[in-house]
Amino acid sequence: MQIAGIQPCSMVDYPGKIATVVFTPGCNMNCHYCHNRGLLGDAPTQTRHDADEVIGLLARRRKMLDGVVVTGGEPTLQPRLARFLERVQELGLAIKLDTNGTRPEVVRDLVERKLVNYVAMDLKAPFTRYGEICGVEVDPDDLRTTVRVVLEAGIDHEFRTTFSPLLNEQDILQMAGDVQGARRLVLQQYRRPAAGDWLADTAARPRPSHSAEYVRRVAQRVGSLRTPCTTRGL
Repeated sequence: MQIAGIQPCSMVDYPGKIATVVFTPGCNMNCHYCHNRGLLGDAPTQTRHDADEVIGLLARRRKMLDGVVVTGGEPTLQPRLARFLERVQELGLAIKLDTNGTRPEVVRDLVERKLVNYVAMDLKAPFTRYGEICGVEVDPDDLRTTVRVVLEAGIDHEFRTTFSPLLNEQDILQMAGDVQGARRLVLQQYRRPAAGDWLADTAARPRPSHSAEYVRRVAQRVGSLRTPCTTRGL
């Protein structure tokens, strides 16, 4: 499996656990606000880590860790992802997968093989607006299928949305309805990309974030509709 970066210790990426974060390169989306843009392509300047090297690191640190987060980029694009997760599991570490939900067959396979303990699926926008927010057209049926897989998996999970300035309260309420029954929906504060790190050809030019007060109010509104909703990064 290709690995583009490692964060040896994190106390925020896997709720309730101390984890190592593994970043995979490549993504099939091009979100205007992405802060991991360096992982999106196959630039030769990208750092590459050998999977054996990473497993060795985890083995040496496993007494200090509770789990591993595999994120990206988009991890489900990696053809040897399942084998890597098997090796992590053999170390006795819990596994959290971050995914954009575009490859439901991969997520289903990992769930059925019990190779993940936690799934965090990014909801970028209402399904009909993905092309605008993500820079590519996405099959909404794939997203809906992944949502069902996650909801029916019987494992801990979250759906999370970066509250882009292009989204409003009605968008969030619609998205909450799409994941009704979820254990939690997380609204993440939008951070304006650094100069030169946003897409000049998009309508989503850098603009101010929604206020913290507005984000909290929308989260409360979602919560009143029986979808547990929290905020992050305010």
